[in-house]
Amino acid sequence: MPQAKHPIGVFDSGVGGLSILMALRAELPHEDFIYVADSAFAPYGERDPGFVLTRARAITRHLLSQPELAIQALVVACNTATAAAIHVLRQDHPALPIIGVEPALKPAIALSQTRRIGVMATRGTLNSQKFKTLLASLASLADRADFICQPCDGLADVIERNDADKINALCTQYTGAMGRFGTLSGDIDTLVLGCTHYPFASHALQAMVGPDVRLVDNGAPVARQTRRMLPSLSGDSSPGQCLLLTTGDPATLQSAAGRWLGLDVAVRQLQI
Repeated sequence: MPQAKHPIGVFDSGVGGLSILMALRAELPHEDFIYVADSAFAPYGERDPGFVLTRARAITRHLLSQPELAIQALVVACNTATAAAIHVLRQDHPALPIIGVEPALKPAIALSQTRRIGVMATRGTLNSQKFKTLLASLASLADRADFICQPCDGLADVIERNDADKINALCTQYTGAMGRFGTLSGDIDTLVLGCTHYPFASHALQAMVGPDVRLVDNGAPVARQTRRMLPSLSGDSSPGQCLLLTTGDPATLQSAAGRWLGLDVAVRQLQI
């Protein structure tokens, strides 16, 4: 007999973590998910790390304290929240599998031919000790690349609001500040999307950097790691369901989930 389904919790500062949810649903199509968009407090990337930690703990406690939710694992679908909070969340809840995200630097090294890799991320992610440690861990590799790291103030926010004109303007500004993209020696040939919002601007970014530049995000690796860490699978062959919760405007999350994931589900307001 199949085991009772227990959903996987997923949270982000807003709608950006839907890029991770999309990868999770592809990897685990029969699992249920609860997605929390903390949009009332977005974006996290320009917030104080202490504030981000407080929000991450509050959301995690809520998902664990509600009997009807009963999550079996938690995915922190936000680079900034992972950097600021995941070590504390794991201390707070040692029995809960908690999966974080980080900019996909190692996959980018494997793809790059010119050894120059661009990294677009929030200021909070780039300034975090976790990101600095990740960079330092790659310094000893024989085929180490040069990373051009670009803080992208405001980009997650305009993606959150689906403001196409401002998305294009900021993508133009930030890619222009990073240098030359292409496949020649000295060019940036690989671009890491170091915020879960940024894959939803990939069409604009690809047009700006050229068709030969590889864009790398962390959705698929996070989904595979989640599968590895799950204590058990439901064994149910029916399609998984999604519950969408937000601390902000439900219409924003509902529109984004329909636009990007093809989900047509009601969104519940959450006050935590």
